[in-house]
Amino acid sequence: MIKSFKHKGLQRFFQEGSTAGIQTKHAKKLSVQLAALNDAAKPQDLSAPSWRLHPLKGTMAGYWSITVSENWRMTFRFDGTDAIVVDYQDYH
Repeated sequence: MIKSFKHKGLQRFFQEGSTAGIQTKHAKKLSVQLAALNDAAKPQDLSAPSWRLHPLKGTMAGYWSITVSENWRMTFRFDGTDAIVVDYQDYH
């Protein structure tokens, strides 16, 4: 279950359906990914090949990333079976 967000626009999209804080072209895929993340108990539950799930390194060690589109990623950590610090970013 998703417990916390870092990206406020992504949080509004998840909770209210507002696309004001995200790239509108990503809305459909983000909706599917957020639903999957909300149901996930561990990062490996998000292993759809096109999402390219991978652990991050360096200052982001402990976080995981999935591809939304091009350079856009959704990043998150797990605390037990809960997803926390869910972010939406162009970090490349």
